[in-house]
This record gives sequence, C-alpha cells and structure tokens, in this order.
Amino acid sequence: MSDDYRKLGLKVGLEVHQQLNTKHKLFCQCPTELDEKVGNSLERYLKPVMSELGEIDVAAYFEWEKGKKFVYDVPLNSSCLVECDEEPPHPMNLEAIMIGLAITIALHGNPVDEVLVMRKTVIDGSNTSGFQRTAIVGLGGYLDDVEGRISIQTIAIEEDAARKIEELKDTVRYNLDRLGIPLIEISTGPDISSPEQAKRVALEIGQMLRLTGKVKRGLGTIRQDLNVSISGGVKTEIKGVQDLDLIPKIIENEAKRQRSLLEIREALRSRLDKETFLENFMFKELTDLFRETKSRVILSELNRGGQVIGIKAPGFAGILGKEVMPGRRFGTEVSDYVKSLAGLGGIFHSDELPNYGITETEISKVRETLGIHERDAFILIVGQREKLEKAVSVIRDRLAHAFEGVPKETRAANEDGTSKFMRPQPGSARMYPETDIPSIRITTDLLREAETIAPPTPEEKLDSLLKLGLNEELAKQVLNSPRLELFEKLVTKFGQKVPPTLIASTLENTLKYVKSQGGDINRVTDSVIEKILEEVYEGRISKDSIPSILLDYCSPGENRNLREIIVKYTQLSDDELLAIISAVVKESEQELRVKGEKAFGIVMGRVMDKVRGRAEGRRVAELIRRVLKEKSG
Repeated sequence: MSDDYRKLGLKVGLEVHQQLNTKHKLFCQCPTELDEKVGNSLERYLKPVMSELGEIDVAAYFEWEKGKKFVYDVPLNSSCLVECDEEPPHPMNLEAIMIGLAITIALHGNPVDEVLVMRKTVIDGSNTSGFQRTAIVGLGGYLDDVEGRISIQTIAIEEDAARKIEELKDTVRYNLDRLGIPLIEISTGPDISSPEQAKRVALEIGQMLRLTGKVKRGLGTIRQDLNVSISGGVKTEIKGVQDLDLIPKIIENEAKRQRSLLEIREALRSRLDKETFLENFMFKELTDLFRETKSRVILSELNRGGQVIGIKAPGFAGILGKEVMPGRRFGTEVSDYVKSLAGLGGIFHSDELPNYGITETEISKVRETLGIHERDAFILIVGQREKLEKAVSVIRDRLAHAFEGVPKETRAANEDGTSKFMRPQPGSARMYPETDIPSIRITTDLLREAETIAPPTPEEKLDSLLKLGLNEELAKQVLNSPRLELFEKLVTKFGQKVPPTLIASTLENTLKYVKSQGGDINRVTDSVIEKILEEVYEGRISKDSIPSILLDYCSPGENRNLREIIVKYTQLSDDELLAIISAVVKESEQELRVKGEKAFGIVMGRVMDKVRGRAEGRRVAELIRRVLKEKSG
C-alpha cells in the first residue's frame, strides 16, 4: 500500500490542536472549565474588513455571505468582558507560553526570541471579535518515525473557539465558556507519506503532550487537521478529526477523491475545452414542465412559490455520477457547494435520474428544452428565485473548475471517514498583528524553567512505569492512555497499599470490560475512580468488587448513587465468610465425599457465586482450605 501512495505522490501534513490545562484562559483570569450556568446572552453580526494589503480574505467573505446572526450564551463563571469583546485582552498567560516552550524543546525546535501575538480573521461566529489570537513560540524541530524523520514547522499558542450549541437556518448559537482556553498547535511539514504513518505521528505528538501532565482530557480537547495532496492535486485542508483511528481512512479517501478529480479533468479535456464549456453552458426556467410532477421535493417547493431551473452542462454526461469517495459522487461535490454557497438543499442531475419521483417523460422534456446532446448532462435546482440565481453561478464555477482538477478548499471530516466542502481556503490576507497585547521576551531564565517541565521521552516514561511493577503490555497501555496523568495521581495518593497494577488495570482494562457489557463509561469521572479505589485503600471493599461496582454504576436503569452501590459490596468479615463456607459444605456434603480431590473446586465455585465482589478470591480460598482440613481431620 505504501508503494501505491508513493506512486501517487501522497503528501500529508498534520496540525495537532490540544487544549492546555492551565489555571486561567489565555487573555483573562477566567477558569478553563466548561460552564452550563448561563447569565445572559448577546447577539452579533460579523463582517469582513480589508487587510493592510487592501484585500479581503476569501474564506471570511464566504462566511459573511451566509448572512448568519450569532447568539452568544455568556456563562456566569467561565467568561468575562474579554470573551464578550467588551474589554481589551489581558497580558498573555505565561503558564501557557511555558508549556509551548517546553514542547518546543522536546521536539528539538528553536524557541523564538520574542512572542508576538497575531490576529487571524475568523467570522464564522466562533469568536465574538471576528478574529482568533495566535502566537508562535517555536520554529523547526523534528519527530523521528519508523518511516523517516518528520519535520516540525511551527509550534503556536492560540485561543480556542467558542463552543457551538446549535445551528439554525439563519442563526448560530455559541457558549463562551470554551472561548479563550489556551490551545497548543503543532504543525508538521508535508513529510508524511502514508495514511498509517499519519496516525502514528498524531499518536506520538498526542503522547508527548500528555507526558507534560499539562493538557486537558476528554472529547473535544484534542483535534487534528490534515493537509493532504497527491501529485497533480493541491493541498486540501480537512478539519476537525477527533478520532485517531479515522485518520488513515480520511487520508485514503482524500487521495482517492483527488485522483478521481484528476481523471475527471482528463475525461472532460478529451471532450471539449473550458472555453467551449462556458460558451455553451446555459440555464432555463422549467417550472411549467413540473406543474403535475409526482416528485414530493419539487412539489413542496412549488407550493411555496418556488421555481425549477434546468442547467445544461456541456460535456458532463456520466461525469456527475462518477464516484469520488465511497458513497459520494462528483454530483455530491457540486451539491455541497450549492448547499454551502447558495443555501439550497441540493441538486438533481441526469446521471441519477429517473429517481425522486421524476419520471422518464419529464426527463425527455428537460433534455429537449435544454438541447441536451449525447455527451451533455443536465442539473435541476429547485427553490426561491434569489437562491436559484446564486446557485446557477456556483454550479457554473464549480463545473468550470473541473477542467483544472482539484479545487483549493477547506473540507470538514465526516464520521464515516469521508469529507465534504466547508469553505474556500483562506489566504494571506487573514493574518495581521495584534496591537492590544504586549509582546513577551524569551529570556534565558524562562528557557531554563521550560526545560524543567519538558516531557520525558516515551522510552523514559515506559521504563518508569515498568519500575512500578506493571508488565510491558499494561505499561504500554498506560503510556498511550489519556488517563496517564490520573494514573500517576492515584499511584501517588494510594501508594503500595493499592498496587499500581490494580490502578492501571482498572483504568485500562476494567473500563473496557464495562463498556463491552453495555455500560455507559462516560459517567465514570476521575472522582468516581478515585472514590472506589479509596474504599479499597481503606479496606471497606475488595479489589475484586471493582468491576461489579462500575458495571452497576454504568448500567442503564440501575441505581446511579455510587455510595449506595458501594455499600452493596462492602467486604465480608472472616466470620461471615466462614458461615457461608460452612453452609455450602454442609449442603454439598454427600457430593463432596464422592468427588474427593475435586471438593475444593466445587466449594470455591459455589462460595464465589454467593460472595463475588464482597471478598477477595485468595482470602476465600484460604478459608475454604481451613474448613475442609478441619472437616477431614
């Protein structure tokens, strides 16, 4: 497979974004915690402005054309006037800068002499000010992978965006609790040459960040953006990949998409040139042809006063139906543009018809009215006139670009490993200096302090885990786990009285078992684990009860009160165990005489069925042997 990707000229770069677990946000003293307690809200409309070069960024202009109103929920405890853009930002959080410098050192990079904050235009509503603040703290560096060295281009500290709550037709609602939480962004060079290598590199970077003990855990705290290209294609940015396991699939699908778009380009050029296409491209209103249609989608729009427009696409016969990704065709690519840029629900095209209630008779009339020849395709769009006019322009431009190959765009990752058009790629006009925040000189003292918190290498960390008594397999699980910091905290708190192996196994194996049994492990917070292990530490419950307690706590419809569940599994005393063992022996007396040497196993199994979770197996075995010995004696 790697040879195939080398032949394709696959190049991948990663941008890893990780929330930092600092006491305060990047430009104010608010805590870095999500907060559902909303005090009030505010509304904004954002618009693009010209850069210092007199240019408007294409991505910003694209967002402005949507005409969305942005509503911001202002939480009581995790935001202030800075997040509302009603107060200047405070000086930059030095704790976040120190973490950025530590990672720069660990990646063999070069810390900058002075940290300067820049503004990056973003008017999708995710920031009340219309821009995101970012600052480079390190340049260069590298990461060694089994397939070769991966260069690091930049290491930056930036503010996270507001948290999107819902998106309606004309409004987007955000919560300001996440806005301003410090993020570290690590950007690699385009040195990754296979999908699996990309996953490996992302895992290694994530592992290094966790080893600092200074990053947040949980869904949404880390995400990867992928920059993917093949020979003849262009660098395409795919945003918002949260699942590491999806990275290879997304890259495979993007390589397939770019290869398919290049094949489409060659097929089109063999039929006609771009100029001929544009000269013969045309559209007509076809509303009257569909007055009696059986298509519910079309009828619904017509009943609201909508129209039907037919578009002639010269040379595109068979092209719109060509698959570019699993389950996605070139027509889907065009449809994505129409949805994003014109606000319509999508398109119908000749390669997928008859379908959706559109009949052969209606298709024949469309072909005749538009003058469709053998190599031509047609597209139908339905909606209100103002949106249809925009949609025709969008479709013409996207089809015309098919003669060039792969468009330069930013795409959003889908859960199935495909991606969809998100917006045009931003240009250089989106960045400009931040004038409200003083710069920070990087002194020798700051660098010395950063060196003290630089993370150990994975090999060094693995060795320290092995010294705690973990076997190699369990040590590697902990090393790669997002719960590594919690493991170390619990080991420090409970010492050898709760063995590190038990703590590690609970975090890495027991939780997986509970999930496999249908338990909702999202309910298991750090404090839940800590409380259960504290009960083991105090001797009130057996370590063997941990899986049962967690399973009860996570099972749907079960008692969700942790204290009451723990009480159910309070450890039995020796006297209570001896009473249960004696009863089992008495009930099985005749059978035990026949079984002889197998008597122990029979008693052990029946006693454990009665006391499972309330007594350790080793203690039960000792008491059974004592009872059987006394009985035989």
